[in-house]
Amino acid sequence: MTRLAALALTLAMTSTVHAAPMTLDDYLALSGPAPAATLRYGAAPSQYAELFLPSGTGPFPVAVLVHGGCWTKEFGGITQLRNMAGALAARGIAVWNVEYRRVDEAGGGYPGTYQDMNAALDLLARTAREHPLDLGRLVAVGHSAGGQLVQWLAARPRIPASSPLYRKDIVPVRQVISLGGLADLRREAALLKTSCGRETVELAGTPSTDRPDVFSDTNAGDLMPNGSHTILVTGELDTISPPRVAHDFAARARAAGDSAEVVILPGASHYDEVAATSGSWPRVLRAIESALGLDAR
Repeated sequence: MTRLAALALTLAMTSTVHAAPMTLDDYLALSGPAPAATLRYGAAPSQYAELFLPSGTGPFPVAVLVHGGCWTKEFGGITQLRNMAGALAARGIAVWNVEYRRVDEAGGGYPGTYQDMNAALDLLARTAREHPLDLGRLVAVGHSAGGQLVQWLAARPRIPASSPLYRKDIVPVRQVISLGGLADLRREAALLKTSCGRETVELAGTPSTDRPDVFSDTNAGDLMPNGSHTILVTGELDTISPPRVAHDFAARARAAGDSAEVVILPGASHYDEVAATSGSWPRVLRAIESALGLDAR
């Protein structure tokens, strides 16, 4: 696809630009193109990922997308992220759009949700042997609850070997975009309750003799430094994960020795952050392309 054609497709997809701030109903109405393929990494209904491929021969940089929804089925998810996936594919970026078991699904929560993330990345590695995917240029992009999960993906090298979430051989995730992410389970427990109605036990499990600290393998805020660079993108008007959350996490990451920066989207809500039909999209796209080393295009 030529640069002009890609630009035309992107403009067509975003021709109906929402005036910020977007609402939950606006978000739930988001849609996008069908994926090139849907691949399963498990037998449960939610254990699959969608592959979006740009036109051309590649190899293509890869964006792993992980939807939010307060870790429940209630607030949409993978379907809405097709809006972003289509826009990224039009820019020459392959997309791995991940579905996973949530806390209100059998096997979801701890440890199942995290095991799904591991399995989805393992499947991506196998898929890259059959499709022109450049996993050396990879960014994980997560929205809200998905922000917690992609920051956890970057932190996996710090997980204790005794944990059921430990993997010896993993696809490294060194570039992360957290869109209104709720990453710090230990320090933001009160916010998780007020914003999402979630209790820590649902996301981190219960203490045991072998695992006295439930955050030792679940909380990105405790698994630093891990060698990642995180861009925390948050709407100025986000009430689910306010800008303070992004600034606090970035400060902790930098103090631990990791690289982190904050981007505040003027006049944007929690939902503008994730929509290619939002007026905030150019700044979100810039962050994604920068993480992939494509900002000179």
